[in-house]
Amino acid sequence: MSVYDRWHKSRPKPGEAKCKCRPSKVATADHGKGMRWQVRWRDHSGKPQKLNFERLPDAQRKDAEIKASLNRGDYVDPRAGKITVRQYGEQWLAAQTFDRSTYELVELRLRLHVYPNLGDRELRDLRPSMIQTFSRALQIKLAPNYARAVFYHLSALLNAAVDDGLISKNPCQAGSVRSPKFETKRISPWTIDEVGSVAEAITRRYRAMVLAAAGLGLRQGEAFGLAVDDIDYDRQVVHVRRQVKLLSRGRVRAFAPPKGGKLRDVPLPEAVAEQLRDHIKGYGPTKISLPWKTVDGGPHTAELVFVTRQHTPIARKEFNLYVWKAALRRAGIATTRENGFHMLRHHFASVLLEAGVSIKAVAEFLGHADPGFTLRTYTHLMSSSEDRMREAIEKAWSALEVP
Repeated sequence: MSVYDRWHKSRPKPGEAKCKCRPSKVATADHGKGMRWQVRWRDHSGKPQKLNFERLPDAQRKDAEIKASLNRGDYVDPRAGKITVRQYGEQWLAAQTFDRSTYELVELRLRLHVYPNLGDRELRDLRPSMIQTFSRALQIKLAPNYARAVFYHLSALLNAAVDDGLISKNPCQAGSVRSPKFETKRISPWTIDEVGSVAEAITRRYRAMVLAAAGLGLRQGEAFGLAVDDIDYDRQVVHVRRQVKLLSRGRVRAFAPPKGGKLRDVPLPEAVAEQLRDHIKGYGPTKISLPWKTVDGGPHTAELVFVTRQHTPIARKEFNLYVWKAALRRAGIATTRENGFHMLRHHFASVLLEAGVSIKAVAEFLGHADPGFTLRTYTHLMSSSEDRMREAIEKAWSALEVP
């Protein structure tokens, strides 16, 4: 492997075949045509390859890079990454097995934030410095956790490009690149009085739903998807096995498994059971048929406990805007993002932790795949465990006599 001059070749002048002086350079048939300097090599399979360059230093640099990559065993055809980030990203996304809503979320993040900045760049041209500039722009423009999510999708896309042999390394993982940091906000859960105030202030049709979400740790979509046959009064348990999701960018509602596909059983307190019985007696269940998980996934029918006055599935956007926020205002609670429906779930977790329920059990009841996530989210609510630790040791040692 070496660098060749396409425009000239060395040849002795007539009658000077035996001359030891330096032979003169003569023009080739390609003289003045295309790029002058050519790098030639054989790839890992022995196939001859070549690349042309305008400048000799560029050719020499590429020659050294290819030689080094062949020696290391991480050689990638330098022409393989000619596809743009946008073109490869569209191919990559089409091949994923996300559910419909996740697909649309990833597509939106790539389209709004990755493609306008890097979409027209070829994969082979990406450098860690470009990615660091992109990461910094995300952190300036977007909320920390959203910026991190966008960066994560770009990195996943480039990991796939590495696996496909289009680039040798993922520049998102370079040591000089600082990805957006995940920001963990300190949660201040609602007290039982605040939950009661919102339940009293909300439209009566949804009062039992507020108390069920707070007493069972349901996500909003899971509360919307709760069906009559999910409630087992005899065994005192609620089966959480579906949610109502929005598909096609919020235009279509569908049934889907709970987040992460994690079905779970949650113990049913009698106070919550009483609220559910009264609600069903007063409003009755409504049989609803929706697509399952994808728009073309076929109908799934369930007798939903909570529906609108028109006996239709509850729409998240309309509920939050016209029902939830109105209730917060009447209850004297700020209508901020932090005080969303999810606050009922935080209340549920805080009550269990205060009562000494283990992190593992709380994670199971919440449907978290990783108890570590539960611990990171709610560890600041466990300060009373220090007092319980002291009391436990003092109680155990109360009869200990040390001379």
